[in-house]
Amino acid sequence: MTPIVCVVGKSNVGKTTLVVKIITELKRRNYKVSTIKHDVHGFDIDKPGKDTWKHAQAGADSVMISSPNKIAMIKKVEEEWNLDKLMELNNDSDIIVAEGFKTSDKPKIEVIRSEKYTQSICKKEDLIAIASDINHNVEGVAVVDLNDAAGLVDIIEEKILNTRKCDE
Repeated sequence: MTPIVCVVGKSNVGKTTLVVKIITELKRRNYKVSTIKHDVHGFDIDKPGKDTWKHAQAGADSVMISSPNKIAMIKKVEEEWNLDKLMELNNDSDIIVAEGFKTSDKPKIEVIRSEKYTQSICKKEDLIAIASDINHNVEGVAVVDLNDAAGLVDIIEEKILNTRKCDE
């Protein structure tokens, strides 16, 4: 199965901003990256009136759209899929970067911003790093500045990918 790291934290701490920086750095190092975003509130990516929306409104359980450069699928599910099941759909990447899934048993980078909260919400054994604007003392867990994507990707290479790609 493709290796994964989850970027977690409370609402509005900068998870998406950090995920974008991590993706950019992984791509700079020539990794093939997939992402999975968890939305506890639900979402709707189909636009009312569009053909795929009409297909779903007519009762289709799964709707796919394809173009020369991308595909998308909207699938009705009876219950939320767990992270392992979602990961099965991303088997052609070097790594998956997930945003959210703080209760999963997958390795995590927790984003802690002092203006939002200061104590970790994760189990220590799940953490590979804390990205924060303040210092933390969690034994065995690296603390990296919120803006240090390269430092976080170094940790991801060491702990998740078990390799260090050299800059060429």
